[in-house]
Amino acid sequence: MKKIGIIAEYNPIHSGHIYLLKKAKEQFPDSIIILITNSTFTQRGEVAILNKWDKTKLSLENNIDIVIELPFAYATQSADIFAASGLKILNYLQIDTLIFGSESNDIKKINHIAETQLNNPNYNTLVKQYLSKGNNYPTAMSKALIDILGYTITEPNDLLALSYIKEIKKNNYPITPFSIQRIGKYHGTKIETNIANASLIRKLLQQKKDITPYIPLNTKECLYNISNENYFPYLKYKILSSKDLSIYQTVEEGIENRIKKVIYNSNTWQDLVQNIKTKRYTYNKINRMLIHILTSFTKQEANNIQIDYIRILGFNLKGKNYLNQIKKTIPIPIITHYKKNISLLLDIELRATSIYCLPINKNLITKEINQKPIIKTNVISDKLDIHPDNKVTSKINQKDQNQKD
Repeated sequence: MKKIGIIAEYNPIHSGHIYLLKKAKEQFPDSIIILITNSTFTQRGEVAILNKWDKTKLSLENNIDIVIELPFAYATQSADIFAASGLKILNYLQIDTLIFGSESNDIKKINHIAETQLNNPNYNTLVKQYLSKGNNYPTAMSKALIDILGYTITEPNDLLALSYIKEIKKNNYPITPFSIQRIGKYHGTKIETNIANASLIRKLLQQKKDITPYIPLNTKECLYNISNENYFPYLKYKILSSKDLSIYQTVEEGIENRIKKVIYNSNTWQDLVQNIKTKRYTYNKINRMLIHILTSFTKQEANNIQIDYIRILGFNLKGKNYLNQIKKTIPIPIITHYKKNISLLLDIELRATSIYCLPINKNLITKEINQKPIIKTNVISDKLDIHPDNKVTSKINQKDQNQKD
């Protein structure tokens, strides 16, 4: 049986994701699929319009067997950190294949670039030279690759694939990368099939247009019609009331002074981003930085965290059986709900969720503390209730099974 891992944000889950899952099942019919997904905010520094519990439910309805949380502290970082954390968890869960969408669908080319970044001594020298000229990191990276190889990659899914492959190589993970051709462009503004990118779907949702042709059944009613703009009043207060913004993660190189200066003339989140923007900083990096300020995620915390647990958000019967098979070999605790003071990483997750809830006004904090994994099954069966000693200790009852999520 193939053990497949997918790292995806599903913001929201849409027809393109369903297409990838369908293709994965066609290629590997005898397989188990494990999804690693973020909770509240995304790698590009945007708010999740689908909370993790609804996302878990929808994922289980669409051929995912196990859903695992990617902690906020890693989910809102650069592509390399995002990839490293997701793959570390998936390696603990003993996957042998990582599947991802790719614009180029050229594993050989991406692999060659990964080898260059890891092993060519001229690469880092060239990147530093281009950074010293005021370029942002993605531009410096691209220019260095063109100098060495004569080509580069720029599409977002290809860049994530590059981060995945580098991480597999660096750690000698026994994981094979497998790409599936992505249909449509991430930043595309036209819909030519029933597959629209997540960015366009979010835009259509804000414009109150019909998005149902592009998302799975039962998805629309789960979506929050929110954006980063809903958090701007909280962010502005935080910036104005903070003495030192440099303590927060990814606030670097004196940019805190620019933020303090422009906040007075910024009336929206987008205003603030535009006023901060320089050649050296990408929009994604600025958004991540502002999310870290908003959630009080500090550099000190970032330097003192590690992946010290695996949090299960949901599974089906096949997923339960697989977890029971491997649980004794996993070197860190598997948890099924929030527990106070067992992990700084988990406490940061609770804080991020508390802030995420502010404009939503939903009872997600109670869920964050009390919700057990969502179980997709039609019969009464053993409930996977794993404690830090990794032992199954209780049974499911009909009331638990029918618990509203």
